Amino acid sequence: MNIVVGVTGGIAAYKTVHLVRLLTKAGHDVTVVPTEDALRFVGTPTWEALSRHPVTTSVHDDVARVRHVALGQGADLVIVAPATANSIAKITAGIADDLLGTTLLATEAPVLLAPAMHAEMWRNAATQANIETLVSRGIHLVGPADGELAGGDSGPGRMSEPEAIFDAAVALLAPRDLDGLRVVISAGGTREPIDPVRFLGNRSSGRQGVALAADAAARGADVTVVAANVSADVLAAARHPSVRVISVGTAAELSTAMKDAARSADIVIMAAAVADYRPASVSEHKLTKEQGVLTHLELVENEDVVSALAVSRADGGAPEGQTIVAFAAETSASADERRDRARRKRERKGVDLLAVNLANAEQGFERPDNAVEIVGEGGEVVASAAGTKREVARVILDAALTLR
Repeated sequence: MNIVVGVTGGIAAYKTVHLVRLLTKAGHDVTVVPTEDALRFVGTPTWEALSRHPVTTSVHDDVARVRHVALGQGADLVIVAPATANSIAKITAGIADDLLGTTLLATEAPVLLAPAMHAEMWRNAATQANIETLVSRGIHLVGPADGELAGGDSGPGRMSEPEAIFDAAVALLAPRDLDGLRVVISAGGTREPIDPVRFLGNRSSGRQGVALAADAAARGADVTVVAANVSADVLAAARHPSVRVISVGTAAELSTAMKDAARSADIVIMAAAVADYRPASVSEHKLTKEQGVLTHLELVENEDVVSALAVSRADGGAPEGQTIVAFAAETSASADERRDRARRKRERKGVDLLAVNLANAEQGFERPDNAVEIVGEGGEVVASAAGTKREVARVILDAALTLR
């Protein structure tokens, strides 16, 4: 594939060096188009050595080939990494005062932006308005992440890691094999209130569900995400014109939203971590140690949401051929034990596929990576995946599509 990598003037340009390396190692033909400011951070020789193509910022070079238009016309994908606040504003306004600007205006290929800036600049109303405009035009985003920024600051605005940008690029280049399908995905972790300040919850960040949503949308699906307590920074990875987000808090709220969305869904994926129990009663006032009630909580069982969805499907409450995928997080170090539990759980819940993952300090909750085995009919392991959550998402969606 022909990929243009635009580089704008931010310190995160050093990460883009690795991104170009990943793309070229994967066999893509990469042309780097930096801005003048970008060359203050990483010089021309580096970009030329990695891409094996000449690098220029000017629209006046290689005029005979009309390069300022030809690059965009010939691209299968255009990536801008880092995409600074200034470059995002220029792209939104259609300003084409350098080679990158003309390339972006001339291309009809997918465009992927990896924002990078200070947190205040990312949160600024002008930047957010620009992002909303670009997304409405079909521009794709990856990140920004929340973390350490230049100058010792921290917050949203850190450019996504090269591997995450590479994953997003690969997904955009993939066939639109989910085109026309309606996919409903739950993400995050439910919280069951005890009183106005306390709740029973879990460590799920929602990253796996969001990765599933982003990959499904990139492959052409119309996606609904039922997000239980997922931060805005995590949800940003699923920004896409074809993704609708419904925010919920408790297991009961998630159940209602999922049942409603699943009535018209072709694929349902329960990636959220749903609380098995909730307090029998919720105090209107903060409970205190003096009252002595915090040492004993009476719990009642929540509905098994995915089992209820399977029952509804069996009763005709869903489109014919609907595929349901459930998740199970296990902590046993024994792969055989995890598979046995997954087989029993898949059968008990009545779902088509069950993705079982090992939850520990390195993988699963609150981590960028995951590893799953997908159990299908007859208890067979039909697929497995390990890597970034976007890579895992791709394998899960492949398995669901195979059933169809």
